[in-house]
Amino acid sequence: MGGVAFVFAGQGDQYPGMGRELYAACPVAARMFDRFEAIRPGTLAQCFEGDEETLMRTENAQPCLYALELAMAAHLGGAGVSAAAGFSLGEVAAAAFAGLLDPEEGFRLVIRRGQLMQREADKADCAMIAVLRLSGEQVMDLAAEHPGVYPVNFNCPGQVTVAGTKEALKEFSGPVRELGGRCVPLRVGGAFHSPMMRGAAEAFAGVLQETRFGTPRIPLYSDLTARPYQGDPAYLLSEQIASPVRWEELVRSMIEAGIETFVEIGPGRTLCGLIRRIDGGVRALSGEEYRSEVTTC
Repeated sequence: MGGVAFVFAGQGDQYPGMGRELYAACPVAARMFDRFEAIRPGTLAQCFEGDEETLMRTENAQPCLYALELAMAAHLGGAGVSAAAGFSLGEVAAAAFAGLLDPEEGFRLVIRRGQLMQREADKADCAMIAVLRLSGEQVMDLAAEHPGVYPVNFNCPGQVTVAGTKEALKEFSGPVRELGGRCVPLRVGGAFHSPMMRGAAEAFAGVLQETRFGTPRIPLYSDLTARPYQGDPAYLLSEQIASPVRWEELVRSMIEAGIETFVEIGPGRTLCGLIRRIDGGVRALSGEEYRSEVTTC
């Protein structure tokens, strides 16, 4: 199978009822969920019963997704996994899985991260859209002509996410279509990974100064550098909030390091689709597909 990496999903894939079947079917996952419920009562209710509007809010989506992802990772087990990474929020879950963070400490950090990002998002009427069918260079050139629009997630060839005010994004969409591109709104409530999140990044850096970090047992890749963690983890985790996610470059770095199978840990299959577009020669599996091959509950 070659090297196997667990890749943890970011915000946007959440949906009402996520994790309910996993909780009912797998005691290991249920115990992990319960650990987080004890810290933030109501998390299970939001995952299993919350509506789309509730889960859309960053302050709710982030702890709910983190809880689901760590429960799913516990369900699958870590034997044979040789690297980890996460998209945006997923990087904190990946850090806990890899051993950089204690799972409960990571959950507390995610709660605060979500609150800080929600606070910044509430200051302006912002959104994010995925731009399809254009190159990263085309998107960056267009954004340079539209103040208030920022390329923030370099997902895969032909897909770059931009963030900004809704008014600026509306004006930006016309030239995108003129060049043959397509704009797809994302189910998030802020201009994440843009300079509009600078206040959240600085506040989170202060929170992280009180955090005790461990040593990752496997290579943990950073969205900020697209390389394995080196240097100050507090800087990497905080600066990421207001900086672009270099996902395509990160995945290529993992492939160069010998990763041949990517397993998406999360409620959807977004990362699987991106990875297949980055390199059709590697395997991208959902958690359940991976489990059916190599694990039992």
